Amino acid sequence: MPQFSNKMQGARQHLSNRFTRLQSQLKVFRPYNLGGYAINGLTPKKGYSVQKNLAYGIKPRQRLDLYVSNQEGTKGLILFVHGGAWSRGDKDTYVFVGEAFSRYGYDVAVLNYHLAPEFIFPRYVDDLAEALDFLEQHQAKLGISTDKIALMGHSAGAFNIASLIYHPSVYQLKLKQNIRTIIGISGPYHFDYKDDPLAQHAFDQLIPYDQVMPYYFVEKNHIQHYLLIAENDQIVKHSNSLDLCAQLHSQGNHCEVINIPNTGHITIMGSVSSLFSRFYETRQQILNALERSMQD
Repeated sequence: MPQFSNKMQGARQHLSNRFTRLQSQLKVFRPYNLGGYAINGLTPKKGYSVQKNLAYGIKPRQRLDLYVSNQEGTKGLILFVHGGAWSRGDKDTYVFVGEAFSRYGYDVAVLNYHLAPEFIFPRYVDDLAEALDFLEQHQAKLGISTDKIALMGHSAGAFNIASLIYHPSVYQLKLKQNIRTIIGISGPYHFDYKDDPLAQHAFDQLIPYDQVMPYYFVEKNHIQHYLLIAENDQIVKHSNSLDLCAQLHSQGNHCEVINIPNTGHITIMGSVSSLFSRFYETRQQILNALERSMQD
């Protein structure tokens, strides 16, 4: 009987652990993740090696997956940040991003970060800074180089990468001079989040948006900015990218806004995949931007 009791207790603990994992997965799940997982299932598994769940911090969400290109002589490192209104999203949905660019000689880090409403701005931007430090400190062990870095993000992730550089409290980044380009995809850089149904839980509602948005903290630097907008975006207004680009130009910075035809807020991201890239301009436009900005 004691042995049977121990087995039952072990079974209950196993079920409890599985339920806890399921709860965690459901928290970050979005309906369109099904599309991402479907694309991943059809994504080529060759041309790269992947190191999963590398801890760039001590918290559970501070994990990244690193896709290392099998090509000889890396072209640079892309750090990709997913979207999801700062409250949803997971790196596991974006295997297709790692494959899409590692096949062209780029190493790609895809990271998770702390989510709202438990964590609000600037916590998720802090995570990005920590991830960069981790990659710099462990680059030799990981088989990568941080000499040439591209920051790439979609939606909320595009805000995060812009805020890393243009932030009310300047980050002391060891690698700032190594950041060659920012590639923002359908990013919200200049909007009022107060009472916004998608964003209000990610920001302190008592702090005005002009004390947070990267638009207000632009300064002169060497970084090339490529802001992609989806022609049919119904979630993030084109004015976010147009306004930020105008502000960057006013400070003497490089910036280009690139309109991607026949895409919406979600499909613009899926269109970078090897499965769909032949039908859309997205990946080629990003590759062109990388080629221009990452060359020596």
